[in-house]
Amino acid sequence: MTETDHTVDLAAYFARIGYTSSTEPTLATLAGIVRQHAHSIPFENLTPLMGRTPALDLPSLQQKLISARRGGYCFEQNRLLQSVLAALGYATTDLLARVVWNTPADTLLPRSHMLLRVEVAEQSYIVDVGFGSMTLTSPLRLERDTVQPTTLEPFRLVAGTRSDLVTEVLVGGSWRPVYEFDLRRQYPIDFAVPNWYVSTNPSSHFLTALVAARPAEGRRYGLRNRQLTVRHLDGTTEQRVLTQRAELRQALAEDLLISLPDDPALDQALDRILALPLT
Repeated sequence: MTETDHTVDLAAYFARIGYTSSTEPTLATLAGIVRQHAHSIPFENLTPLMGRTPALDLPSLQQKLISARRGGYCFEQNRLLQSVLAALGYATTDLLARVVWNTPADTLLPRSHMLLRVEVAEQSYIVDVGFGSMTLTSPLRLERDTVQPTTLEPFRLVAGTRSDLVTEVLVGGSWRPVYEFDLRRQYPIDFAVPNWYVSTNPSSHFLTALVAARPAEGRRYGLRNRQLTVRHLDGTTEQRVLTQRAELRQALAEDLLISLPDDPALDQALDRILALPLT
C-alpha cells in the first residue's frame, strides 16, 4: 500500500468505472474518479459471508473488483483506489478509522475502517469509496467545521474526543457521526489484522448479515439481509422485503450491480440470510 505500487491496470479500471475524462492529478480528476468508482463498484460482504477472508494484494483486488465485476468492503475498495491514485501521481496516505455510525455513544469499537488522505495542489482531502450506506461520493477538504457538499448528502469534519477528527453527515436534518480517525499513516500490516478480524470474528456483522450498498444519481441503494432500501435525496424511501433466493440474487445483480460468482457457497449463504428473522 505504498505510493510506489504502480502495477494497477488503469485502462481496465477506467473501463470498469466508466471514467473517460482527464487523468491529470487535479482535483477535478480526483472528484470524477471518486464519483464513478462509488457509483460503479458496490460495497458488499459476500466473500466473508461465504466463509473466506478477502485478499488485499493488488492482483487479487483487480481480479475481483475489475475483471470479475464484484464489489468489496473498505480494505478492498480503498486499497484499489489508492493504487490507481498513486499511479496517476497523487500523494496518498492510508488512514484507519473507528466506526461510530449507528453505534450507541457508549460503545467503543476497534479501528476497522480504511480511508485515504490525498494531496492535491497543496491541499489535503479525505477520500473514501468503501463505507457502505454512507460511502463518500466526493472528496472532502481536510478542514474542520466546514459544511461540504458532495454529489449526495452534505458532510463535515469536526474535532473528536477520542480521535483527532470525526466525519459527520447531514441526514434528515440532523448531523450524524460516521467514523472517527486521526492522521497517522498506516502500513499494510495495520490493515491485515483488522481485515482478518472482521472477516473471521463470529460476532462480526460481515459474517452474520448480508450487507451491500451503492450510491447512484440522487439516491442510495442498500441491502441489509432481506430488506432492500432505496433512499432518495428528497427524503423519500422505498423498501421491499425479499423472501426468495432468486429475489436476493436479482437485487444484488440489478440494483447493487454485482456480478455474482458461480459458487455453491453463495447460495448457501443466501439461504442462511433468508432464514433470519426480519429486524
